[in-house]
Amino acid sequence: MSVSKDQARGTYYVQCWYKDWTGKRCKKTKRGFKTKKAASAWEVDFLRQMEGTPDMTLNAFYDLYCKDMDKKLRNTTKLNKTNMIESKILPYLGEKKLAEITPLDILSWQSAIQDERTSNGLHYRDSYLRSIGNQLSAMLNHAVRYYNLPSNPMSKVDRMGSKKTEEMKFWTKEEYKAFSHEIMDKDASFLLFELLHWLGIRSGEALALMPQDFDFKRNRVSITKTYVRLNGKDVFNPPKTKKSVRTVVMPQFLSDEVQDYLIAHPLIKPDDRLTNATKSFLAHEMERGCKQAGVKRIRIHDLRHSHVSLLIEMGFSALAIAERLGHESTEVTMMYAHLFPNKQEEMAERLAIERGPMAATLFEEARAMKEANDEREEHR
Repeated sequence: MSVSKDQARGTYYVQCWYKDWTGKRCKKTKRGFKTKKAASAWEVDFLRQMEGTPDMTLNAFYDLYCKDMDKKLRNTTKLNKTNMIESKILPYLGEKKLAEITPLDILSWQSAIQDERTSNGLHYRDSYLRSIGNQLSAMLNHAVRYYNLPSNPMSKVDRMGSKKTEEMKFWTKEEYKAFSHEIMDKDASFLLFELLHWLGIRSGEALALMPQDFDFKRNRVSITKTYVRLNGKDVFNPPKTKKSVRTVVMPQFLSDEVQDYLIAHPLIKPDDRLTNATKSFLAHEMERGCKQAGVKRIRIHDLRHSHVSLLIEMGFSALAIAERLGHESTEVTMMYAHLFPNKQEEMAERLAIERGPMAATLFEEARAMKEANDEREEHR
């Protein structure tokens, strides 16, 4: 151990040597420990981190995990991930060594999380519990793959929560019309909800739109980025998936509405966002419009479902809808299958028409052949 006391400050510090990933010998100094025991514990964990052994605590491994995943994840994903891990996992399991986390520890942790309540006194949703469990499992799988953990103890335990998400809701044309009428007093609100409802784009995609993204001659808008307000800063990320980078054709009335809005706001530059709105602003306006219009409360994302349900009602295929949404066609089929009309009866009728009178002719021929064979057998 190389723990010393800083006489001037009355605290302890650590000086130790380790080898980095290239094999080079490096020196590490860490100051500010209140006790010698805390300094020694930090040194042990740090050296185990550098060796990549499963004897390190989950807290120590989390630091490595964050560094390993830093370049692989979007900012918003990292924020959600770290919030879950730091508030729902590390307070319970952080002091345990990776190699000593047992299935029984996992069961105890699950029970504690399932007993927790929200600020409203409610249990966590099944889908949220599932997400928390997925975060711990992902960490432990990473330790198995790269840090010599023999196995993931979660593989022996049933997952808490459920994959099932909230019931899909959507508005009818009449409900959206009533809602939009109530938010017309704020042109930014009206325009954003028009874009969400009539284009089926995601809220982050709508909030990221700039005048330069529109081609008014061809009534097209390019979806190339998504917006989020993160730690007090405007952050632009690539869209959710590669297919999400797309060009969406606008109906003429929507193209006109965007142009009218830009005329009314001449100070907006080509590379400015259409509005200064955030997702919290949209949520507030959704609440206000629903209350004033007397329509059921849906999530912002449910406007995307409303758009899809409208296109299905109009008779468009899953493939065409998927292209507009930036989805795989199979995703649309799986998510919205219950909305597509049942075509089985129509298929059977159409097949019968295609077969035509041949069906009866072939049947008669087959019966005549059978009768002739039966007669031959009797004469033998």
